Amino acid sequence: MMKDEERLEAKTRIQKAVDARNDELRGLALRIHANPELAFQEHQAVRWLTEPLKEAGFTVETGIAGLATAFKASWSGKAGGPAIALVAEYDALPEIGHACGHNLIGTAAVGAALALKDAFPDLPGTIEVYGSPAEEEGGGKIIMCEQGVFDQVAAAMLCHPREADMVMRGGIACVDAKFKFYGKASHASSSPEAGISALDALVNSYVAINGLRQFFKPDVKIHGVVSNGGIAPNIVPDYCEANFYIRAATVKDLEGVKQKVYTAVEHCSLAVGGRCEIVEGMTYAERMDNKRMADLFKDNLGLMGIQVAAPTENGAVGSSDMGNVGQVTPIIHPYFNIGEVKPHTPEFQAAAGSEAGLAGLNRAAKAMAMTAFDLCADPDALRQVREEFEQWKTRQSI
Repeated sequence: MMKDEERLEAKTRIQKAVDARNDELRGLALRIHANPELAFQEHQAVRWLTEPLKEAGFTVETGIAGLATAFKASWSGKAGGPAIALVAEYDALPEIGHACGHNLIGTAAVGAALALKDAFPDLPGTIEVYGSPAEEEGGGKIIMCEQGVFDQVAAAMLCHPREADMVMRGGIACVDAKFKFYGKASHASSSPEAGISALDALVNSYVAINGLRQFFKPDVKIHGVVSNGGIAPNIVPDYCEANFYIRAATVKDLEGVKQKVYTAVEHCSLAVGGRCEIVEGMTYAERMDNKRMADLFKDNLGLMGIQVAAPTENGAVGSSDMGNVGQVTPIIHPYFNIGEVKPHTPEFQAAAGSEAGLAGLNRAAKAMAMTAFDLCADPDALRQVREEFEQWKTRQSI
């Protein structure tokens, strides 16, 4: 068992190792920030993130799980230790680029891995960086989980920028659905009776979904946009389209909510004589942070003088495919402060490339590396993390 003074000395070495690569990491984060790539198109980001890992001696595999822009980079110190996953994201949002700070997320994971190898070449364990594409839309980690990518991982973590430092803020389940409405075109003035309005089916569906809200629990969130409202005002629309996200506390709860929504949409289509096709996307599972691992991360933030904020009063409000990883292995998804900005806004995009964002990246890499060190160097801590996870899985199955 490592003594307290030895542990503190080890963590000082880790922090110095991150600082030694600080300029490199800042440059990497800014390069990705300046060249945003959408879901499953993140070829440059993958190349830039894996280059320093290859140079440091990590074994790098690209195209894992059948995804061209997914990767795994691994390095082992002493044999026989656990495999700890540091998860990277790097996809951007349409039009507003890295307004969720994935340039910082991916770089923090790489920086933590490099620092651990630099500081402890004989680390008793394996450090694995998993590059996961398409978190914003497409669910890259869901596909990776389905392919068994995380099955042998002892624990996993991802660190996300936000407006505060938090370690226990979960996420809710989510599914995206595209509603395709089909009608019959006709001249809207001279022969409207010959047409069937796909737009009426869409509008009625939108109203029906709004009417359902009062009958759902407060944690249910439903939001959508009209992506195709017809061609011209004087043509009865024969095709319209809407995209919706449906969220609930758990996957189990989500199933009941989405069936009510789907039934309402189908009936609204039939009511005007049309039909609707529902195309369902990936289901993002609820994200449950492992409390023991979160405590380790919190303690490591404390070593840097960082105070952790309490989760928001309304609890989990967002969704992430990291929740799917948490169904197969213990996870944490802590947040690091980059300023008073909200995700998915131009202000957040600017912060992700700002001095505050880059300073947050440095802290995140340090905290991730120190927590991974704890899990490798302290068998009791890892045992407690795994026991908590197994107990949670047992409760889920009841």
